[in-house]
Amino acid sequence: MNQNRREFIGATLMPFLAGKIGAIDPRRAFGPVRQIDAGVLNVGYVDAGPAGGPAVLLLHGWPYDIYSFEEVTPLLAAKGYRVIVPFLRGYGTTRFLSADTARNGQPAALAVDVIALMDALKIQKAVLAGFDWGARSADIVAALWPERCKALVSVSGYLIGSQAANKAPLPPQAELQWWYQFYFATERGRAGYDKYRREFAKLIWQLASPQWRFDDATFDRSAAAFDNPDHVTISIHNYRWRLGLADGEPKYDELERRLAQFPVITVPTITLEGDANGAPHLAPRAYAAKFSGKYAHRLITGGIGHNLPQEAPKAFSDAIIEVDGY
Repeated sequence: MNQNRREFIGATLMPFLAGKIGAIDPRRAFGPVRQIDAGVLNVGYVDAGPAGGPAVLLLHGWPYDIYSFEEVTPLLAAKGYRVIVPFLRGYGTTRFLSADTARNGQPAALAVDVIALMDALKIQKAVLAGFDWGARSADIVAALWPERCKALVSVSGYLIGSQAANKAPLPPQAELQWWYQFYFATERGRAGYDKYRREFAKLIWQLASPQWRFDDATFDRSAAAFDNPDHVTISIHNYRWRLGLADGEPKYDELERRLAQFPVITVPTITLEGDANGAPHLAPRAYAAKFSGKYAHRLITGGIGHNLPQEAPKAFSDAIIEVDGY
């Protein structure tokens, strides 16, 4: 049976089956987690949808994991996309291949991980979509390797930054929102995050998405990803690097130099924002000019916070489908 016929039958039967047995839980289609060597990592990832379909990479943030896309994934797979959802370095089943590799959380390293994963999976070009750290990585790939990015969906817009830019102080109310970054700058903060990583992550979830009523089972499923042996080191290094308190690796210096110029993103892009995002974020007008290709911004209403893909999966998947058609 050819792919078009399979997709036609699937599209025809799904509404019929849903009517017969009730609403189908989209989470049944999520998984299993596979492993592949990619760059300096052995990456854990979910691969859903037809193998020959157009590729979409979904990139999570901190402190979240692949389950942010649990309901997005089957929505896209049902439309014929091949959906790749990796654990970032320091999360879940992703591991460094060598004990000698620096546990580096700088933005350029995370973006290079995306390119390495695409190479390992033999994906030349994909739609990239993410939030938080994942949106930053997607932005970087789109800016530095536009030939690998067909289109982009980025929650909270243009997230490319630099150590130099981060030296500038913000007004007190804005600095308060970054309290955890300053906490992580201390050894007490590192020890505290290590000891209380679940409590810390739950607090961030609550502050960043104040109207999201997630249950314990939802949180616990994702919190297991923070047991990764490199999670604390990667997290602390990321935030210390941003403040210029930790060095990166020299091999990324040229990439960081280019990123410090705040390159314009030329690929088709949709940026998204939740109407109840409690995490630090800029107004869309502050970054709209950084996207020179076809561009749209969407405000997702209904008390949607920072973890937009998990809180509003249909809106997120709809944005991916829309931008892929630009």
